[in-house]
Amino acid sequence: MDNKDRIKILYLDDEMNNLVGFKASFRLDYNVLIANNCAEAYQQLDKHEDIRVIFCDQRMPDKTGVEFFEEIRNIYPLPIRILLTGYADVESVIESINRGNIFRYIKKPWITEEVISSIDQANKYYTVNSMLSLKNVELQKAYNELEKFAYSVTHDIRGPLLSILGATDVAQYIDDIEEIKEMLRLMEKSVKKLDAFILNIHDYYSLKQGELQISEIKFEPLVKDLADAYKVTTNIKNITFTTTITHSEPFRTDVVTLKIILNNLLSNAFKYQRKNNPDKRVDLDINVKKGLATITLSDNGIGISEKHLDDIFNMFFRATAEEVGSGIGLYNVKDAVAKLAGEIKVTSVFDEGTTFYIKIPTR
Repeated sequence: MDNKDRIKILYLDDEMNNLVGFKASFRLDYNVLIANNCAEAYQQLDKHEDIRVIFCDQRMPDKTGVEFFEEIRNIYPLPIRILLTGYADVESVIESINRGNIFRYIKKPWITEEVISSIDQANKYYTVNSMLSLKNVELQKAYNELEKFAYSVTHDIRGPLLSILGATDVAQYIDDIEEIKEMLRLMEKSVKKLDAFILNIHDYYSLKQGELQISEIKFEPLVKDLADAYKVTTNIKNITFTTTITHSEPFRTDVVTLKIILNNLLSNAFKYQRKNNPDKRVDLDINVKKGLATITLSDNGIGISEKHLDDIFNMFFRATAEEVGSGIGLYNVKDAVAKLAGEIKVTSVFDEGTTFYIKIPTR
């Protein structure tokens, strides 16, 4: 077995003969590190983050094994702690468990089979604890997202509805046709905001729950369908939309997830244009080569302030209030790219435009 694949063990003992004997006995099966005092043990722990099991002698001149384990349990919580001592008594066993959170207690002189058994059990316990720790981090992240999600659902659904109700209530008492038109424009804006939010929630659910359905992708018809869908928008807003597709080899991925990426990015590119710019432009370039689809989407719209670039993929973050938006679209984009094992980058200059770079491998 390669040394890097072996379980990494740290053995702390103030007697050099014990250290040498332990390493000689187990070096062929495990990656054994040794320390002659607590300072050396800390150095090993700092240097080797993947230490899984720590053996420590109870009787040492600077501090006991129980005291050492109690000291490190919060700093290095993952390694499994096993106490070695020739002074076996009930009180020390109880103290070691209560104070140092010891996994096992082995009497000296140790027996090889007992040490091997302890390492095997400790490694299994370490694996479970590591997975649990990772799941706890994921659970906390999910809880934080759910908390923001619940607030946003209330805000982004009730907000537009209340605006519509308010406008209809006021419109009942207005006779001037221009004022009525203004009320209708406000209502239209609220309806669009609600519609965008519902679509993004649908994408969010699809990404979280749906399984990938891998199939061969034909980018030409896919992009044509998207261009047709935004044709009214580009005509009304006078936006030039150009596409360049270089696709001469098979490419496979999940078409629904790919559409979520392209649709959200195109929607933003068309939406966040500078209103007084006579030369509005959106450029989509797709290049499939050597099993990798490279997608570049550029616009010369309002751009994104540098201080917001690190936050745009966060859930419910909105860099501007100029246009209708839920703050979920780019979050969904990043989630979708990750689901396809790809990567996404963005560059932007405020009031000049934004470019997204996406790379997705074939499946």
